[in-house]
Amino acid sequence: MPLVEHLRELRNRLAKGLLAIAAVTIVALVYSEELMQFLTKSVPTCPSGVTSDGGNCAIVSFNTLMAPFSTTIQLSLTTGLVVASPVWLYQLWAFVAPGLHKKEKKYTYAFVGAAVPLFGAGAYLAYLILPISVKVLISLTPSGSANILSLGDVLDFTLRMVLVFGLAFELPLVLVMLNLTGVLTGRRMAGWWRGVIMGVFVFGAVITPTTDPVGMIALAGPITVLYFGAVGFSLLNDRRRKRNNPDADLDDDEASTLDLTPEAVGTVESVGASRTVPEQATGEHGGTTAQRLNGYDDIT
Repeated sequence: MPLVEHLRELRNRLAKGLLAIAAVTIVALVYSEELMQFLTKSVPTCPSGVTSDGGNCAIVSFNTLMAPFSTTIQLSLTTGLVVASPVWLYQLWAFVAPGLHKKEKKYTYAFVGAAVPLFGAGAYLAYLILPISVKVLISLTPSGSANILSLGDVLDFTLRMVLVFGLAFELPLVLVMLNLTGVLTGRRMAGWWRGVIMGVFVFGAVITPTTDPVGMIALAGPITVLYFGAVGFSLLNDRRRKRNNPDADLDDDEASTLDLTPEAVGTVESVGASRTVPEQATGEHGGTTAQRLNGYDDIT
């Protein structure tokens, strides 16, 4: 396909993806108030007539004149990107797929098919933990002080938690893909289990701002289970690869083991001499049989 055709196809697919994002963004603008209430549901807001004092509740507000407009636009665009992701990701895939091999397409289908539910599970877990995290953070407010939270900050915190939890759940999938491509072996990943578990629990303690271990275990526990699942899959895949190719575990500069056991030689078959010059084919005197000297064809 000529370069101009590639550029025209890229333009058409970008236009389709942008149209999908714009359509969802417009719908999100219409329902922006409902979206804000849904995302700020984790904040224990104060009832009407109740003033925030200490860590009992919080008041969600806009701190600047342009905050309502900018927050609404930001929330609508983010919703458009997330909800319309199947459309623009498919357009991106349709543009790249013709240049991929059959095996690469198979791996891509498997990666996307597993990445979407894993990210959704992590995002849902983050949404469940958010009320606990927000309640713990608000409880640190001393008596006599009021919690007046910016709605933009609350939305940023919520989206950041969802994004971090969703990406954390993709770690085992990345390890599996590295094993399928031959970069990592299951035995090497199994040898990292102590450091991985320690790192996962430290990560869970840092990313979940709660003083109790519930939030940390809620994040680190599923990731640990998924990690060992990835290790088990990689070990089975390495065993299958070694069964199909005994030299699969060798490095590029490592020689394979050679079988030097002598074998019996079978019956020797006589092979006629090839006749490549006219004198050998017809003989010196124009006959049909070539001249032979000491068992060899010799025309000299």
